[in-house]
Amino acid sequence: MPQADIGLVGLGVMGENLALNIADNGYRIAVNNRTPDKIEAFIANAGPLADRVSGDADIATFVSMLKAPRSVIIMVKAGDPVDAVIAQLKPHLEKGDVIIDAGNANYHDTVRRFAELDGTGIGFLGIGVSGGEEGARHGPSIMVGGSEDEWHNAEEVLKAISAKFNGEPCCAYLGTGGAGHFVKTIHNGIEYADMQMIAEVYGVMRDGLDMSPAQCAEVFREWNKGPLDSYLIEITSHVLDAVDSKSGRPLVEIIVDQAGQKGTGRWSAIEALNLGVSATTIEGAVAARSISAMKPERIAGEKLYGAAPKGKARVDLKTLENALLAGKIAAYAQGFAVMAKASEENGWDLPLDEIAKIWRAGCIIRSRFLDTISQAFAKGDAANLLTQPDFVTMMKESNGSLREVVAACAMAELPTPCLSSALAYFDAYRQAQGTTNITQGQRDFFGAHGFKRTDEDGDFHHDWPSLIGKAG
Repeated sequence: MPQADIGLVGLGVMGENLALNIADNGYRIAVNNRTPDKIEAFIANAGPLADRVSGDADIATFVSMLKAPRSVIIMVKAGDPVDAVIAQLKPHLEKGDVIIDAGNANYHDTVRRFAELDGTGIGFLGIGVSGGEEGARHGPSIMVGGSEDEWHNAEEVLKAISAKFNGEPCCAYLGTGGAGHFVKTIHNGIEYADMQMIAEVYGVMRDGLDMSPAQCAEVFREWNKGPLDSYLIEITSHVLDAVDSKSGRPLVEIIVDQAGQKGTGRWSAIEALNLGVSATTIEGAVAARSISAMKPERIAGEKLYGAAPKGKARVDLKTLENALLAGKIAAYAQGFAVMAKASEENGWDLPLDEIAKIWRAGCIIRSRFLDTISQAFAKGDAANLLTQPDFVTMMKESNGSLREVVAACAMAELPTPCLSSALAYFDAYRQAQGTTNITQGQRDFFGAHGFKRTDEDGDFHHDWPSLIGKAG
């Protein structure tokens, strides 16, 4: 068989689907896995694509199957397994070859690996791949960071296998080092917030309006025809429509309300905090998943305080739709603000308009909404999406609904951590005179941290009274 155009290590579900996608687009691919049986089974099950697939469990033989300059995609569990594969590959690669980590890596690991390979002649790319199993097989959104020169080795293949929006590939080089994996991390943080706000709105329908899953499904189907048109809204209607074959009940009522986390949402919240950027909707979503895991405590809590009354949310469905739109705007504004700050701190020069464009198809947060975001950033530098004319208009029209929903849920005892955070963020962002002056006064009182004045420049400290020895 002729030499392969590209190689892939790791035949898990995502690795297999990505390999088939590559073969399906007319490229020859060589695969490697630590268990030979997996390779044999994969090729045997590749059907008509098998003549474009080769493989070997021996790493040296596998590398020899690739055309130079070689590109090798790693699709193994993030962390130490990636480092182990890199160590196996390095002795067999040459100057101009490139290693591509396509897993959900912590971007700090990507920065380290990029630095370790810098100067060796072997390039390193950290690419974020979004779209799940279906995206990997039929076209994901691909966020590329790392060695720009070696990126061109794999550019043709990666753009070919990516999702397309109006014929444009949803794949772009975003910057050096860990830029690609950082953007994927923030993508997942926004995804957390988007999913949590949808869940909160579902909770209002279920508990506050006494709606059945089928009724909720119909609402989400209708919403998917309007400004909320997105992959997550669409799949929510399918989740709510599904019926459990064993019990005959709606499947959503059988699923335990405990969410899992793989770390990317939490990483995005941590990075926002490290950068000093407010990302409260993402933080709220991470917190919501954490508290969902406390099922026994929540059951005990309901026994102590009583269950929230059903059917007490005084809000209509149109107001709910507009509230979700306002919350979504706040979440995206925060996510893009985090990326803008990270770009400044790391010297990446992230193309925010291009990021929005490559998220329009293939990825989990793909939506109609992203076209407007891309256009907003393409017009020039934007401090925050909330300052852009299109979003100013949308928020003026929808923030009242968000306020109404949050207030109604507070009175109906329904938790809305993300929607509430979105509203608080919006109100704080538009408040010229906030309340942190009292915080600065307190800090100066107990720690002599100083403060600035409204009437003259400079740093100041007040001679505060001593409270030592006074009765508390």
